Amino acid sequence: MKLPVKKVAFLLANGYEESEMTNPYDAITKNGHEAVIIGLRKGIEIADKKGSVRYTSHLSARQAEASDYDAVIIPGGGSPAVLRRSKDMVKFVQEADKKGITISAICHGPQLLITAGVLEGRTLTGYAGIAEEIEQAGGHFVNREVVVDEHLITSRDPGDEPAFIQATIDKLGVAAY
Repeated sequence: MKLPVKKVAFLLANGYEESEMTNPYDAITKNGHEAVIIGLRKGIEIADKKGSVRYTSHLSARQAEASDYDAVIIPGGGSPAVLRRSKDMVKFVQEADKKGITISAICHGPQLLITAGVLEGRTLTGYAGIAEEIEQAGGHFVNREVVVDEHLITSRDPGDEPAFIQATIDKLGVAAY
């Protein structure tokens, strides 16, 4: 039986970790879901930290409605530090969390969750260098390859991508054969 196609938002700014974007993006689309790239502005080209891989944003955070999505993915690298300075991006994440939409963040991705103020009482992981910041935001940091806390999925780094992607796909289900 074919499941309905789910709509997945990828929150992205320049400086993202290439594999933390391309591998989940490819897995989401391969499994029959729709991937939408949300950037700071619509129609801008967004480059990874090496400048070798680029995506074009479909929407700006201001144009996007969290309720239109079944999941949100936040790749790591330098992108989350840029995104967390955007009131519209923070608001989008707050709305997604409030609605119980799956939010998957890897590596530095939880930085956007910290700024959105959605970590109080939550258990998660991320890049070890942000563990203290996670704790200060009310989250409980654990050093595991993937942590699922209700609708929040987190992982530490590119080495954890298989578990991170699988946990996200498990939440969404597979739409295509």
